[in-house]
Amino acid sequence: MPKIIGIDLGTTNSAVAIVEAGEPKIIENKEGNRTTPSVVALSKAGDRLVGLLAKRQAVTNPQNTFYSIKRLIGRKFTDAEVQKDLKLLPYELRQSANGGVEIKMSASGGSGGDKWVRPEEISAMVLQKIKHDTEERLGQKITEAVITVPAYFDDSQRKATQAAGEIAGFTVKRIINEPTAAALAYGLNKKKDEKIVVYD
Repeated sequence: MPKIIGIDLGTTNSAVAIVEAGEPKIIENKEGNRTTPSVVALSKAGDRLVGLLAKRQAVTNPQNTFYSIKRLIGRKFTDAEVQKDLKLLPYELRQSANGGVEIKMSASGGSGGDKWVRPEEISAMVLQKIKHDTEERLGQKITEAVITVPAYFDDSQRKATQAAGEIAGFTVKRIINEPTAAALAYGLNKKKDEKIVVYD
């Protein structure tokens, strides 16, 4: 039976897990780490880098290194949060035709041919790496996923996260609140009479 993976698509790092013999188990990425930096970059040579490789070259290539994308996903350009981030992020943002956010990916050497992408497209690149690494680790094709989001995410942010999963090639079975996922992971198959408090 094909496995459904659980993905914590984080602001800073992302992680992936499966349930094996009734217990949740984190899957290591290609680099052997339990988390993958939620960072995408376009190198000076025009190559797309994702995860640790993207994070490593952030200092030398700030305008083409995209991080904290989760803060932008599903938001309107005019949102107070986006306007605040606009002053802090080194990469360029603009308002899309539908009022959302677009991010500029510059062609190598600034030779024109710049591409504007939506936050969900960048998140999809992180999810594609997670998908690829997980398939390599498990030795099987993975097509279904559950993705966690912060409890405060509104409908637009949830839909954009689901869209990112679909762009990455997943059938997104569910979008679950992060505290709910934590409680499920902790309490899975535990038949104790106890109260669980989840802090984020």
